[in-house]
Amino acid sequence: MKVVALISGGKDSCYNMMQCVAAGHQIVALANLRPAENKENTDELDSYMYQTVGHHAIDMYAEALGLPLYRYTIKGTSMDTGRIYTKCEGDEVEDLYQLLKLVKDKENVDAVSVGAILSDYQRVRVEDVCKRLSLQPLAYLWRQDQETLLREMISSNIEAIIIKVAAFGLDPDKHLGKTLNEMEPYLLELSKKYGVHICGEGGEYETFTLDCPLFKKKIVVDLSEVVVHSADAFAPVAYLRLLKLHSEDKVQFFCKVPAGSCSCEIKQVEDIAWPSLDEQNESLCVSWHSSGAPPVEKAGKTFECSGKSLKGYQWITGITALLQPSEERNVQESTKVIFSSLQVHLNSEGLELTDIILVHLYLKSMKDFGVINSVYMTAFDLCPPARVCVEAPLPEGMLFQMDCLVQKYGRTIGDVPCHHKQVMHVQSISHWAPANIGPYSQCIQIGDVLYCAGQIALVPCTMQLTNAGVEAEALLSLNHVEKVLKAMRAELHHILVANCYVTDSKYISVAQAVWQKKLRELKKAEDEDMNEPATCGKVVVVVVPFLPRTASIEWHVIAIIDEQQQREKLVLMRSLESCQIECEAVQSRPTWTTAVAISLSLTSPSPSTINLDRVLYDMVEMFKQAIEKLSGDCNTTPLGFRTFYRRNIIEMDTLRVGRYQFSKV
Repeated sequence: MKVVALISGGKDSCYNMMQCVAAGHQIVALANLRPAENKENTDELDSYMYQTVGHHAIDMYAEALGLPLYRYTIKGTSMDTGRIYTKCEGDEVEDLYQLLKLVKDKENVDAVSVGAILSDYQRVRVEDVCKRLSLQPLAYLWRQDQETLLREMISSNIEAIIIKVAAFGLDPDKHLGKTLNEMEPYLLELSKKYGVHICGEGGEYETFTLDCPLFKKKIVVDLSEVVVHSADAFAPVAYLRLLKLHSEDKVQFFCKVPAGSCSCEIKQVEDIAWPSLDEQNESLCVSWHSSGAPPVEKAGKTFECSGKSLKGYQWITGITALLQPSEERNVQESTKVIFSSLQVHLNSEGLELTDIILVHLYLKSMKDFGVINSVYMTAFDLCPPARVCVEAPLPEGMLFQMDCLVQKYGRTIGDVPCHHKQVMHVQSISHWAPANIGPYSQCIQIGDVLYCAGQIALVPCTMQLTNAGVEAEALLSLNHVEKVLKAMRAELHHILVANCYVTDSKYISVAQAVWQKKLRELKKAEDEDMNEPATCGKVVVVVVPFLPRTASIEWHVIAIIDEQQQREKLVLMRSLESCQIECEAVQSRPTWTTAVAISLSLTSPSPSTINLDRVLYDMVEMFKQAIEKLSGDCNTTPLGFRTFYRRNIIEMDTLRVGRYQFSKV
């Protein structure tokens, strides 16, 4: 891709440029936002977005790199400072839009290099601008370990000096003008003692790069002066005004860019005793959420709503797109009809599309995904819900089936205040986790509950599916889940519900082995840090015909940020003729949320000997028993059910009867 690099002069923007080149992209231009000239000759703006200290020397970068430099004056201020940014006239973000639009028109670039490491505020705004201009943000430093990152920058021959200090322990007289190499030991010490961000992500310091492997010429500072912005006794704020500089030819210039650390790809999986991938006679599975009567399958006309929980949660089901043989309606038009009907239905319930938290999307054929997704994108633009998408053996004539979890956040339900929604929707390509280029978010958080999107084994920095085998797919995709949870200040032990979708029954044991590996790692960590082992929900592995990008495995989890001592686990077993029922329930006490998994295992080679009516009755009784033991209230109404079954053993009509029994619990 042809890339324009957003530069402020600091180490981060230069190192991200190096990562872009290492990834095979071409840097064709530089872009910088500068403050307006003023009589006071002020170097720094009070900006939430941009580093402006050292802006007088930015012209030197064009000469050092041999690239055109585009600059634009910052006219706006920080007006929209919320978690989510929408176009706001007079905001400084709109100056970035004008700058990148100019570069795109002049240089025909495809992507933007951004040196973001930790700031969601900056990332969200850059991604908004890039989306409006159809540019791909490249942020290879995003959420990397800062200590490792600083060491990489230094070892890759980036020569950068400190030009601003603004933190306890940083002294203008001692530290301004020092190189990163000179400062690294002291920055490590400050980080350990006071929690200072070692890469300066908390605004502790800013840098100016004098040389790096991409530079054809190096920059030399001839004259500078210290300007004290705030003479605080404990954390003075001061910067270095660069008064005179010149460039010098390098003795040798090879432009050999060292690659940074990249843990995106899992090339070899160790420490797992992999089970043999023997053939098993398993059938495909479908599922539904419901707590009422089954929907009548009419083309997008009939939706079904579950009851509301105390905090306003509600399932909308029966969202079904049909292609009638008598109708000359294509996939795109059918999809438009269903989303239009969904919006009307939500509005009739006092809800909006933006109130949807989680979507389960089941496709009759993954071949229709591109067309369906293009319509889906028009429905969910800003802060889209988390989504799980799989192919399922739907009835003939059915294009797709969908269910949605909704909550009218930001208001009070009865006497219970609803929590505000937090959205993680990272669209930048990085080494962190797969970018959500599609219309869904990596995670939606309501209060302490996290609803994660399904994760497949895409290599984050290339966005291509790993080709290292199914074992690597299972581990890499679960690693993505772990990284998303950590970014939301959660861990794997916070998982309450986990579904793993696989495309072949041979992979069931692989998914289970990977999950057990992660649990062993958790237990090892807990032996050091925790008194009790982690209490996670049961992992349900489901066989489906097809997954996006021809993946073999997809993980989907729901987690709750709580303490392990606030969880209670219950396991019930019941043996019947030809089968065995197991009920496993985990309850998180802070939210009184309970996940119940009931599984039926065959003990007879002949499924025809099963008395299904008796089995369904016993499953209902076990569910009631689990709820009563955990909450003391056997009259609790479940918000929703999701059922997976083997089609060659159980018929849908029989399960519908069983579902009615559950709905009356």
